[in-house]
Amino acid sequence: MGKLIIFGLIVIYIGGAWKFWTGFSRTNFSQSLPNRIGLSLLWPALFIVNPSYRRNFRRALKG
Repeated sequence: MGKLIIFGLIVIYIGGAWKFWTGFSRTNFSQSLPNRIGLSLLWPALFIVNPSYRRNFRRALKG
């Protein structure tokens, strides 16, 4: 059961990173590659603590 939960969390993490990566152009973040990589990889922590990032994350997922 624990392995299934870990697998599910990994799938959610990768799915969120991928959706943010593909919708990054709809955000108001600087469109540089290092910025895109960092914000895509750190999305769970930033989503929890930063309201501005949350708004941009939702914007990236729309479309």
